[in-house]
Amino acid sequence: MMINLSGTEISKRRALWVIFSRGKIVVRENNPILPEAHFEELSFLASYHEDVHELPPLNDAAVTEAPIYVVDVGSEHIESPGWERVSLRQLLFTQQNIAFSVLGRAWQYIHFLRTHKFCGQCGAEMERVNWEMAMQCHRCKHRTYPRVSPCIIVAIHNKEKLLLAKGVRHKEANMYSTLAGFVESGESLEEAVHREVFEEVGVKVKNLRYFNSQPWPFPHSLMVGFIAEYDGGDIVCQDNEIDDAQWFDVDALPNIPPKVSIAGQLIAETLSLISDK
Repeated sequence: MMINLSGTEISKRRALWVIFSRGKIVVRENNPILPEAHFEELSFLASYHEDVHELPPLNDAAVTEAPIYVVDVGSEHIESPGWERVSLRQLLFTQQNIAFSVLGRAWQYIHFLRTHKFCGQCGAEMERVNWEMAMQCHRCKHRTYPRVSPCIIVAIHNKEKLLLAKGVRHKEANMYSTLAGFVESGESLEEAVHREVFEEVGVKVKNLRYFNSQPWPFPHSLMVGFIAEYDGGDIVCQDNEIDDAQWFDVDALPNIPPKVSIAGQLIAETLSLISDK
């Protein structure tokens, strides 16, 4: 959850600030990391002192030396000398130590608050619950929590090569990656792997092995990673989803995602498995 702070508490401590403006984060100009400052140094936030929240760590890995303060200025475009807006994706790659536990989590909370101002059941205005991360409708008593959408992501190999695909959205970047997709209602993670792989590239897989998971805040996914072996079929790319898919040699890989992402980690682990065989 996020803790609402009083004016006195805000002024006491120097903090790391996560300031959301529309879909971007405000940072010091030419310095794409979270700014560390006292509230008084952020003059453009003077009218938002009641909207500052502290983001406490969920675990030891998320602990930072300075507290994390989160502010959402909504649709206001911050135009202050010495400051600029950068994308969340850019900061995830430059601040890998707090990429998902701080930046991703803060954005998922803000996205939730922005999109749940009114009750989806009766239409009344909703209010923040002050002891947990939730929104409550006092008319019909409906309560909502931040959405988490499970997705599978899978690296496929045939013991010699790695199957990678280029999505339609990554056509211009010419980036190839592992296959991924949302889990349907009533479907297990393993069933989702088999279905998504066959839908996207037309092949079958076997010997699924769980690898790892990673929250992915675009806007609220939880990526569940697997490694699978090829079990037959010719590559047939799904229209409107996959631009190209190929088998790649370990020493002739295309442009692939960085290791900060679970896709990059899956590829590295699968290459290691192939090399050991």
